[in-house]
Amino acid sequence: MALSAHDGADRVDPMIILTERLTELVAATAQAFEQHRPQAAVHQLEETSRLANIYRHETARVRADPGLVNSAPMAQRTRLVRATEAFDAVLARQGRAIEAAKLVSEGLVRAIAEEVAAQRERAAGYGPDAQGAKAPATAITLNKRA
Repeated sequence: MALSAHDGADRVDPMIILTERLTELVAATAQAFEQHRPQAAVHQLEETSRLANIYRHETARVRADPGLVNSAPMAQRTRLVRATEAFDAVLARQGRAIEAAKLVSEGLVRAIAEEVAAQRERAAGYGPDAQGAKAPATAITLNKRA
């Protein structure tokens, strides 16, 4: 879906509104991850995805043809630049929050796998000279969508 606009001034205001709304949504997602509540981000996922797709499409159009926004007044274009800078900062924040959550999750999976392996290696044998029989190694299946 593309933004409908007749000239640069008509295109910039919806882009500012879109960018600011995306900034709000991504900031809320980052905050949810920072507070260790990633499930709270699920409620905004559909809207974020839809708006991000429109944003991607519109920024690609403007990148290919800067004339689409050049006719907008300088104050309007400055607001768009500021909104974009704020959006970039929030994206970086979200990236850090998601990376931290990923590291914690990977650490938990690794700790669980090591504990399972340690438990399997403690199998007891019988008799005075018995050695613990080692259980065969098995794989742990991970859900890649998490």
